[in-house]
Amino acid sequence: MSSSLGDLRIVDFSRVLAGPFATMLLADLGATVVKVERPGTGDDTRAWGPPYDDLGEATYYQAVNRNKESVTLDLRTDEGIARARELAAGADVVVENFRPGLMDELGLGYEELRAADPGLIYCSITGFGAGAGAQLPGYDLLIQALGGLMSVTGRPDGEPQKVGVALVDVLSGQFATVGMLAALRHRDATGEGQRVEVNLLSSLLAALVNQSSAYTSGGVVPQRMGNAHPSVAPYEVLPCGDGELVLAVGNDRQFRTLCEQLGEAELGTDARFATNTARVDRREELREHLIRLLKARDARTWADLLTEARVPAGVVNDMAGAFHLAAQLGLDPVVGIARPDGTEVRLPRNPIGLSATPPSYRCAPPPLSDD
Repeated sequence: MSSSLGDLRIVDFSRVLAGPFATMLLADLGATVVKVERPGTGDDTRAWGPPYDDLGEATYYQAVNRNKESVTLDLRTDEGIARARELAAGADVVVENFRPGLMDELGLGYEELRAADPGLIYCSITGFGAGAGAQLPGYDLLIQALGGLMSVTGRPDGEPQKVGVALVDVLSGQFATVGMLAALRHRDATGEGQRVEVNLLSSLLAALVNQSSAYTSGGVVPQRMGNAHPSVAPYEVLPCGDGELVLAVGNDRQFRTLCEQLGEAELGTDARFATNTARVDRREELREHLIRLLKARDARTWADLLTEARVPAGVVNDMAGAFHLAAQLGLDPVVGIARPDGTEVRLPRNPIGLSATPPSYRCAPPPLSDD
């Protein structure tokens, strides 16, 4: 099977999540990725469990390290540095997420490696950039707090909440992937490499989209609203006769259809609720009406009826339910990847569909090398 990036070689000095996620995405598209790890312990996430799989390996590590080969190098030794330089000399891309300046101290910084190979793409992922924030620790939870995400997550009367996954790392990894592909496209045209820099704080501020622009363009500081939406209503979780229903009504036509299905069509044309702006202004009053009507049936029944009527609605799945739904829809969400011992590890599928060069799953996350 042909691949998009089959001629690309990446040396990956990154660890934990943002960098490894980015390099796994490129590996899925065919790139050869050499993962450089510490002797003895390897990537921190090898020890981040439970949960563990049937062989006792941390599922966190497995999530972002398929399609890679592992080598162990002690970068505190001359021998380790020399081997690292050899690997970099044969690479198209180098990725690192150490504290700013450390790779320069090791003789593995961008300027030094670029001098040997002007076409090298060198991607650095940091927490707060290489300037005044260079020494700040770049942990996802900390950046969710400092970057404003927790200020808009959670109930208004509760404490700020983090998202249930290290979302900032994931987003930063995606931005890094885009940056590396853009740099490679430029190199294809000019032969010139370049440095790609992504930091977690800037990634989060960009990814907050409408919440960020509310501040930058409108001077509004968004606040926590629970499951409600600051600009759309009804767009939230509502209790039913049994269970909770998610409604994501994005326009006035959908709202009128919702009211018809709930048995109170006149609510859809009521001047208090007929337009989205009116509904946002009177969201609490609207919520009371909807809860009253939704009590007539359970959440699953409402979800089925409203979906059939093309009103965006659903129940809140757990992880098992989410994968079951994706399988029901024919999305084939899980891939089984063979291990060297003949068993397999089952992981979420890469979501990118390519008609000519689809993602491939050539090897399971590697065991720690004993080089």
